Amino acid sequence: MSELTNRHQTGLPQNLEERFAARAAGMQASEIRSLFAVASRPEIVSLAGGMPNLSALPMEMMASVVHELIATNGAEALQYGSGQGHPKLREQICEVMALEGIRANPDDVIVTTGSQQALDLISRIFIDPGDVVLVEAPSYVGALGTFRQYEAQVVHVSLDDKGLIPEALRQAISAVRASGRKIKFLYLIPNYQNPTGVLLSADRRSEILDICREEQIFVVEDNPYGLLGFDRPSPNAMRAEDSENVIYLGSFSKTIASGLRVGWALVPQSLKEKLVIASESSILCPSNFTQMTISSYLANQPWRDQIASFCKVYKIRRDAMLEALEESFPASATWTKPGGGFYVWVNLPPEVDTKLMMPKAIAAKVAYVPGTAFYADGFGSWAMRLSFCHPTPERIREGVKALGHVVNEEIARRGSGYELK
Repeated sequence: MSELTNRHQTGLPQNLEERFAARAAGMQASEIRSLFAVASRPEIVSLAGGMPNLSALPMEMMASVVHELIATNGAEALQYGSGQGHPKLREQICEVMALEGIRANPDDVIVTTGSQQALDLISRIFIDPGDVVLVEAPSYVGALGTFRQYEAQVVHVSLDDKGLIPEALRQAISAVRASGRKIKFLYLIPNYQNPTGVLLSADRRSEILDICREEQIFVVEDNPYGLLGFDRPSPNAMRAEDSENVIYLGSFSKTIASGLRVGWALVPQSLKEKLVIASESSILCPSNFTQMTISSYLANQPWRDQIASFCKVYKIRRDAMLEALEESFPASATWTKPGGGFYVWVNLPPEVDTKLMMPKAIAAKVAYVPGTAFYADGFGSWAMRLSFCHPTPERIREGVKALGHVVNEEIARRGSGYELK
């Protein structure tokens, strides 16, 4: 059988790559998703994925919420809804945001399928190929993938243990403008940042907002972890200080359940119509069922107490990870000490490549995410993100100990002369 006949019968088109849109070339599987098949094996201690720990969520209570919803209002819950989102839920979202100092009108809230969809819609509205998006260094892998899909140029801005550095932001803006490129927005996660766990200080928030107003650059504030502070509340949201230049993204994935896939965008009035149109063209409307499930939960359950219980669970796991790192990792390693959220960021000696080291870690039955996943340019090969949100404290200690052995062996193999444990 000829090659042409074989292709015709199997339905495989010739030169498929040539048929794709140019932007399809930038679509790549994230390094985290590619780890899931391995990390989900029961013998592997996964310190990789940022999955919420639902052991603290009473399933009987959630079952009663869903049962009551279907029994009393199933016809509406299972029907199409508004493209902007359910009106009652948008009111409740404003109540949730008020905990971080935001005074908002429900009419400016757009419900989305997770905050990831909101990020996609914002990118669709703003980004032309070649435009620049400023992001923290390192930054959330899901955001980097979205910006890549819309053919943006990502420019990283340095952060330290107090968050994004304002002077580094000024320098990045100046350099981009000098090159003749357009900056569309600054994307950042101010609270317990993914992947570092760093909290942006209150004074830096104000300075960054001042810089972006002066430079006429929108701020996209992604805030999934803001209510998950362990020791004290996080500072007020940046949106609380600036309602005209900040696009705020929120999510119930970390404070209720990620499987419900309900997030939102709070936007300046001038942007609302475009975002609603973009959302409707993408999904027609967000799920009425999941929206009304969350709305019923917020109306009838002690959700603030539930968030507090999540914080207790995650703090215990954070402490277990920090203690295990101190016991098992070499003195040449450094790591963040997050006050909330899900993640610890570990820096190793520069000659250690955490991506190349991954097979050895998997052989030792532990998984993490290499630092390169969180940079647009392949930077960060000496770093790793460790997630403490899902495993038990015992499994965390077991995994960090095993990983410490791998790291120490890697350093010894390279003969770097660093102190080992």
